[in-house]
Order: sequence, then C-alpha cells, then structure tokens
Amino acid sequence: MGKKKAPEKESHASQPPAISVSVEEDGQTSTFQFRKSFHIGRDESCEIQVSNPGVSRRHAEVFYSDGLWILKDLGSGNGTFVDGNRIDEIVLKRSARAELGSTNVSIQFSIEHKAAATGAEPTMQVKPPSLTQYVQHYFSDTPEEKMGQHTRLIHRAYMKVQKKQKTRYFLILGFVLLVAIGIGIYGYMQHQEVKRQKLVAEQIFYSMKSLELELTRLQTKAEEQKDQAALQAIAANRAQQKELSRSYDHFLSELHIYDDSQLSETDRIIYRIARIFGECEIGMPADFGNEVRRYIKKWRTTDRLQNAIERADTNGYAVIVTDKMLEHDLPPQFFYLALQESDFDSRIVGPKTRWGVAKGFWQFIPSTALHYGLRTGPLLELRRYDPRDERFNFKKSTEAAARYIRDIYNTEAQASGLLVIASYNWGQNNVRSLVRKMPANPRERNFWKLLKLYRKEIPRETYDYVFYIISAAVIGENPRLFGFNFENPLKKSPQATG
Repeated sequence: MGKKKAPEKESHASQPPAISVSVEEDGQTSTFQFRKSFHIGRDESCEIQVSNPGVSRRHAEVFYSDGLWILKDLGSGNGTFVDGNRIDEIVLKRSARAELGSTNVSIQFSIEHKAAATGAEPTMQVKPPSLTQYVQHYFSDTPEEKMGQHTRLIHRAYMKVQKKQKTRYFLILGFVLLVAIGIGIYGYMQHQEVKRQKLVAEQIFYSMKSLELELTRLQTKAEEQKDQAALQAIAANRAQQKELSRSYDHFLSELHIYDDSQLSETDRIIYRIARIFGECEIGMPADFGNEVRRYIKKWRTTDRLQNAIERADTNGYAVIVTDKMLEHDLPPQFFYLALQESDFDSRIVGPKTRWGVAKGFWQFIPSTALHYGLRTGPLLELRRYDPRDERFNFKKSTEAAARYIRDIYNTEAQASGLLVIASYNWGQNNVRSLVRKMPANPRERNFWKLLKLYRKEIPRETYDYVFYIISAAVIGENPRLFGFNFENPLKKSPQATG
C-alpha cells in the first residue's frame, strides 16, 4: 500500500503541527506522519500510494495553509468523501475520517495539538461556534444522561416539537439559529482571513437557504392546520430572515466581493441576479459570467425581448407577476420565465405532446393546470386558442404559476431558482431525474452542482432555456447598459420598490 516514508520531523517553532495518517485497505493499516503537503493515489509519485483500482492515480492532496490542514480532491473519478459528503476541499478537524470513492479504502487523519509540538502552554482562543456545532450539540442522538441540564431541556423540547407541536416550537429554535448565524457573521469577520471568511460566507449562505426551506415547510403545515399563532410567528421570523440577509450583504461588502476593481458593472449585475435566484455568488463557476454575456449578445440580434417587454408594459403584466411572486416569497425575476415561455402573447398555443397541448402565458399542460386550480376549455385537445380556458387568463394562470414554482422551489430545487427554471422546462427530457439524483440540501443541490455533475446530460433546449432567462433578467436590471430602449419592467410594482 504505502511506499514512501514520511519526511523527518523538524523542531522549529513555526513549523506546522504534525498530521498522522492511518490508511486502512483490505483489513491492513499503514500509518504515516507529515509536516508538509503530501499526495494520495495509485501513482508512484504519491507519498501515500494506494493500490485499489477505484482510487485515481493522483486522487487527493493534503496541504497546510493559513494555519490549517486542508484535504483537497484532485478531480478524482470516484470522489473523496468526508462524513458521507463528497468534497472538493475541506478544512480537516483535529480528528477526521475520509473515504476514497466507493472503495474499501478509508483514511483517518489526526492533527497534533500545536501546544504539544512546541512545549508551550495551550492558549484558549474563543471563537463563535459554527451552525453545524449548534445542530450537533442540541439535536444529536446523544443519550440524555450524558447531556447537561440546559442541553437536555432544549433536546426534550425539540422531541416534543417533532411529535406534537413541531410548527410552533421549531420556529423558536429556528429563531435561535438565525440569531446564532448573525452573531457568527460578525465574529468571523473580525477573526478570520479573507480565504476563510469566504468559506464561512458560503456556509452562512446555505444555512440561510436551509432555514428558508424549513420556514416554508412550517408555513405550509400551519396553513393546512389553520394555526394563526404559528403563521404570525413565521411572519416574524421572515422579517428576521431579511435582517440576516442584510447582514450577509454587509459581510460580502467587507470581503469586497462586489468592489473588486476588475469587476465590470455587467459582472456585478450577473452576481446579483445569481444571488436573487438563490445561488451563492462566492461559488459561481469561472465561466458562468462569460456564458451569460454570450446569451446577452443573442438577445441583441433580435427584437423579441423588446417586443415582449412592450406587450407586458401595455397590459400591466410585470406588476401582476411581481406582486404574485412576492406574495409567495419568490423573486419577481420569474417574470422572465413567462417571457421565455410565451413572449406574453395572449393567444399562444404550444406543440402537442404526449401530455397534451401546452397553452397560455405559462404554457401549462392540462394536468398541471388542473392540479393548480385552472379550468381547461372544451378545445383542450386542439392546438387552438380557447377563451374559456383559464390558462389564457393572465391573473389566474400567474397565481397558479407562482404556486407551482413555489412547490418546485421548496422540494426538488431546494431553494435554487435556477434549478426551478431548469425543472420547469423538463418536458420529455426529464431534467428532474438529474436533479433528484443530487443530495436534498441547498449546498449540494444547486445549479452550480448541476452544471458540474451533469453538464453533458442536460438537454440543449434546457441549457438554452435557463441561460436565455438569466441573461434577460440581467438585461432587465439596466436595459440601457446593454443597448435596449426600455426601462426595468419590475420597478413598476409598489411592492418591488417599497
């Protein structure tokens, strides 16, 4: 298994703490110790050589940076997993365990206590606990006899929430978590380097998305139970969530994410739209902005966008979409999804499919229309406009669309607006089947991950569909910047400006 001996330890005060590595393969264990970076894989150049064919030639790297030991996957075929989650790069705890792909190879990392290496007395460093630590401390399966009194009380309350009154009590716990995250933002701002701050910012972002999902699920349950007290508590938590979002924005300003002198105004708008649609701008793929620019150029070659916006302005469609989306806690930028579907043509009829004929502004197939309360007309099976079909009623179909999008947003898309858009356009090319393969949490189920994992499997129609909508939303933020002669259509609703 391992071929090379670890380098000799150096007795120098500034050297990294030693990291011990135990590699288990086929019931055999080999132990190494390092004080500098090393590689793991099948290749002979790797300091830790593993023979299993499921391990890539250069599978992973462990290196020391900014006072931390970091495990990085090197684009391996089968992935590197820590605590069951596939990772790209992760800061190693004092004790951590990793698996290489789906093989029987596991690696235990143990980091030497720095005080022990130098002979100095340990210094207590107080830092805010992470969201993960809060969850593990209060909501783990630790036996109650091993808990402190305070922890036991909170744990019992949580169990009672699950069985009897989950809606009310979990809102209280959710509020505690929101406050904890807010405190964590400012604590980390003062004590961490920029690189670590970005990792923290990303963690906070996806924690906010998880809380958003939980609040919405609780709201749905409270509405079903007609629990007015719970609904009022949810509304208060929504206000607190908006405050937390503003704190996150302030955190980003401290990191100068939007103030980079190399960013153009177009870049800043692209970042902002990605964020509005529920994607973390910190994790944006490097070529995403260039792809959005390419589709902006496509919009410039036709008058389709200009004409659709004029039709929307004439009929007041933008105000209706904005108000309906905000009522359902959704971004008003879903206005551009309707534009992509119908160009706001009031008599539009789609092609006939095995699911029936799609009709109306939001191009609902009959089964979806009926599920969301829209009455279909007698010309259901014909590719003809039907004034008795409520899919052609803009207000009613927009209300149905907002509810449909909200449902996808809460479940399959895990609070990712761009995954909602991809899922909306699934048709015969079942994009949802790809989405459902991804873990059900916002950190692992988002548009960036979809592009990374399934770019070659995404149908071209869906890929174009998503980027036409994103680019149209970017244009809509400042049309004249991109050479279009209209105003931002979403600024005309009192709710959008209020």
